[in-house]
Amino acid sequence: MIELKSKNFWRASIALGLAAFIAFSNLYFTQPLLPIISEEFSVSPLTASLTVSFALLTVAVFFFLYSAVSDAIGRKNVMIVAMILLFIVTFSIAFVQSFEAFLLLRILQGIFIAGIPTVALAYIGEEFSPRALTVAIGIYISMNSIGGMGGRVLSGIFTDVYDWRIAFIAIGFVSLIFFLFFLKLLPPSDHFQPRKFDRHKAVQDYLAHLKNRKLRLAFFVGGLHFFIFVGLYNYVTYLLTAPPFSLPTVIIGFLFLTYLSGTVSSTLAGKAITVWSQSLTIAIGISLMVIATLLMLVNNLITIIVGLLILSFGFFFAHSTLNAWVSKRAKFAKASASGLYFTSYYVGGSLGSFYLGFFWHYWGWSGVIVGTLLILSLTSFLLLQMSLIERRENTKQKSRYQLLRATN
Repeated sequence: MIELKSKNFWRASIALGLAAFIAFSNLYFTQPLLPIISEEFSVSPLTASLTVSFALLTVAVFFFLYSAVSDAIGRKNVMIVAMILLFIVTFSIAFVQSFEAFLLLRILQGIFIAGIPTVALAYIGEEFSPRALTVAIGIYISMNSIGGMGGRVLSGIFTDVYDWRIAFIAIGFVSLIFFLFFLKLLPPSDHFQPRKFDRHKAVQDYLAHLKNRKLRLAFFVGGLHFFIFVGLYNYVTYLLTAPPFSLPTVIIGFLFLTYLSGTVSSTLAGKAITVWSQSLTIAIGISLMVIATLLMLVNNLITIIVGLLILSFGFFFAHSTLNAWVSKRAKFAKASASGLYFTSYYVGGSLGSFYLGFFWHYWGWSGVIVGTLLILSLTSFLLLQMSLIERRENTKQKSRYQLLRATN
């Protein structure tokens, strides 16, 4: 097993961190480019946003396939093949002549990206010792957000200095260099044992999780939050590239540095749930998202940036706690339960642009804000149900403890 702070611990953590950067930088690469894509291919904002939505949707769908394939042929092999195919598609996007071809290649990117995070987490679970496991997952998840943020920033810089086609070639080369380091650094899967995929048992596990109301509520809340989070970030790019702001693409890319507040809040959420209840911690996250959304109604660039910072902080604060909620309440097949949470999360992210696109089309940015607040009202209602569940659990636990003391 890979032990904490050993040479192999750092080699594997760096390698998997680079893999996370490759996956998430490519996944979100088009988000700052949406106004450019609209102009280049003469498509509406909603149509341009499909380049983000369809990639997210394919990640959600193919999540399960890669789990089964990697169980049979090995973790490292699957990640290597997925990354090689991803590079080919990324370079190809630079040469497309139609929006349809662009969209098809983005769907292919999503298919190959799905093979990286799914299998990386399985590798960590098998190869790292219990002490090293939590630290390795923390490093890996941090690189997820840094990768997504870095891809957006790079796309803005290269598009502004050169053009969007050069930007795709550039991220292709950056990804390729990181891939070579990944190959050199990642230790072999010493504890991997091929096993046949039991489809019947997997389906039974998934159905049981979906019937569990405690888990189902978390799936809905997490999915709905990402639903509006992705959509809002998509349409803020159109708001800020138009008058009176008229920001260049490079500045739009740098706006995604606001994700850093989410990296901080993910860590703080882990500490917060040791002090407060999980439902209260999620409530704090939702409250911050509501405050952030209202702030962004003010027609001022600084206020909008502050709003994005608070939005990212609140979103990831709630998201991290929802992950913990699922892990705590899945009594069996915890990996399957987490898989369902992330599927609902990515499906939500893929659909948000359709929903907020309706509000943008008819009422502009004010409509997007109203649409966002409506969803946050719904997740607040769902959270109330989660709070009641948690209160009942605590009451039962307290009663059992008192009964045990009385017996003794």
